[in-house]
Amino acid sequence: MELLRDVRALPKAHLHLHFTGSMRPTTLLELAAKHRVRLPEALASGQPQHLDATDERGWFRFQRLYDTARSVLRDESDIRRLVLETAEDEARDGSRWLEIQVDPTSYAPRLGGLIPALELILDAVREASEATGVGMRVLVAANRMKSEMDARTLARLAVRYTDQGVIGFGLSNDERRGMARDFDRAFAIARKGGLLAAPHGGELAGPESVRDCLDDLGAGRIGHGVRAAEDPRLMQRLADRQITCEVCPASNVSLGVYERAEDVPLRRLFEAGVPIALGADDPLLFGSRLAAQYDLARDVHGFTDPELAELARQSVRATRAPEDVQKQLLADIDGWLT
Repeated sequence: MELLRDVRALPKAHLHLHFTGSMRPTTLLELAAKHRVRLPEALASGQPQHLDATDERGWFRFQRLYDTARSVLRDESDIRRLVLETAEDEARDGSRWLEIQVDPTSYAPRLGGLIPALELILDAVREASEATGVGMRVLVAANRMKSEMDARTLARLAVRYTDQGVIGFGLSNDERRGMARDFDRAFAIARKGGLLAAPHGGELAGPESVRDCLDDLGAGRIGHGVRAAEDPRLMQRLADRQITCEVCPASNVSLGVYERAEDVPLRRLFEAGVPIALGADDPLLFGSRLAAQYDLARDVHGFTDPELAELARQSVRATRAPEDVQKQLLADIDGWLT
């Protein structure tokens, strides 16, 4: 019987992790007590959530839980604690590079405004990276549920901080709400400023939402993108252009995008040549971090160790890490195999 290598020892990059969703359940409980925030049982229990977000009610419940969790992050020490603990958890999972996604408008009211909030997050990221050795950068994300003007404001802000750790611009929340083209000017600002365009698409909406991200927003990476597997021509387009899909298997099942883990089209995308970066999305709510996604690829989808190594390589190639960092990571992945 072949001895399986430890996926936690496999060097990898993590490209789909949301800021609040990266919080440890124990930290959520402690910060809720600190700020006297009453948590619903779904959060207080610390158990993984299973929410059928394919209908409006399920998605609304998910957003309510997420907003409640976010409400415990109220001061500088909370932000610094979350970022440091996230970096520590990444290091334990073998993640050597993290591009964490954040909408600073969500934290601005309690942190002195939009600019102070982003500057605090970026400083916390630099501090945590130095403390743990995990390379970290920030992807600023607009919210589809807010106006295009808000998105443009965020895009301009993100561009101002490209030399201080911001590497990309995203668009999150339910892609069934708000057309991608409504945010085209914000993404044009971001791309012109040198930022990677990495909007969500192809999760709750079908392959057409992935096409819209490519055509209307100039996406260089797609958050989720799994529904592209329903369209062979679209998969070929992603493969030909080497557009990475940030696939989050556990999240897909927890949100009801797919009923079972084996239904996630991970193998189909991989064999079609679509680059994949496995992600944990929101471990606080879904109960599993990055290494668990590699375990799932192995245990459920039959990925061999060389194939897991290739998934890790694809995650590294899709980063905005410096060339020397990428080269070292790729060499270390080869070392994991040998």
